[in-house]
Amino acid sequence: MTQTDASTRERVKQALRTQRIETPSWAYANSGTRFKVFPQEGVPRNPYEKVADAAVVHRLTGVAPTVALHIPWDRVEDYADLARYAADQGVALGAINANVFQDNDYKLGSVTNPDPGVRRKAIDHLLECVDIMDRTGSRDLKLWFSDGTNYPGQDDIRARQDRLATALRETYDRLGDNQRMLLEYKLFEPAFYTTDVPDWGTAYAHCLELGPKAQVVIDTGHHAPGTNIEFIVAFLLRVGKLGAFDFNSRFYADDDLMVGSADPFQLFRIMYEIVRGDALRPEAGIAFMLDQCHNIEPKIPAIIRSVLNVQEATAKALLVDAEALAAAQQAGDVLGANAVLMDAYNTDVRPLLAELRADLGLDPDPMAAYGRSGYFDKIRAERVGGQQAGWGA
Repeated sequence: MTQTDASTRERVKQALRTQRIETPSWAYANSGTRFKVFPQEGVPRNPYEKVADAAVVHRLTGVAPTVALHIPWDRVEDYADLARYAADQGVALGAINANVFQDNDYKLGSVTNPDPGVRRKAIDHLLECVDIMDRTGSRDLKLWFSDGTNYPGQDDIRARQDRLATALRETYDRLGDNQRMLLEYKLFEPAFYTTDVPDWGTAYAHCLELGPKAQVVIDTGHHAPGTNIEFIVAFLLRVGKLGAFDFNSRFYADDDLMVGSADPFQLFRIMYEIVRGDALRPEAGIAFMLDQCHNIEPKIPAIIRSVLNVQEATAKALLVDAEALAAAQQAGDVLGANAVLMDAYNTDVRPLLAELRADLGLDPDPMAAYGRSGYFDKIRAERVGGQQAGWGA
């Protein structure tokens, strides 16, 4: 893209103006691995402070107007008050994430547990999350289940699918007219022999059975090595069942690294399929969410960097010359078609994004703006004492 290509620049900027990326409350808090949670200075002590941090990210980037909650980590007495506080900060509450993986009762599963009493407890929590959606105005209920088995014969595989379907149906039937269920999948961990929702096909089959308000979540870290995630994106878009992304990056398994950090070309390929499917617009209904754990890097700058990585990948995807690509594909020009994609990917879009931010009245460099803001010094001084929020908080 040349400096004189004004029409292309304006087309790309216009599309980017509508982009929305939801940040997760838990990414602002202390987190770690199975071995250690690493505390940091200035991290939030409650959901209100998480929302305040999310608002800073939105003010600096202009594209992160919502923050997802995780229950019970973000449980409060008055969710309507939290929603009002978020609005005062310039953001809104987004997806409500259920948690049926941390209680001792869930050692053998939650909604697929062989014990009907445990299943009832888990389903009641899912219904509680819908109640919270009613109070916050949230559209999306996001479900991920750690349920599965570690040993052959441990439980009946088919019976567990029946139990899962029953739980999903009861929860689905509780949804309001403008609410959705987003079903996430994960290849393995913590269950290693079978996972009850291990892949997109399983999630898709359950969502198809449930109805139009059930859609699939793609977590970019939840696949086997070498999985072609953009194929999954294209397929689910084609059948109208892609509801959301959990963006992160991985080298080996569910590493939960900053999106685009391990394989920026993969992120570009994913975003190209989004652009190709005309699904970037908010009206398309795809929720673009981050789902990351910043264990050693500072929280807010890591989230800002992740948002910028998604923006950069999206800008490159928007630069793909669709007519030239289609012509090369129709002609069977393998190298020519690939070159069209590579030309877009190899374009430095940072000047364009800086120009866009200036147009929107934002600092062209959000990372530098955060460093100059003094916000970290402020929260480091104010958030002393008390129990800092983290995993399980």
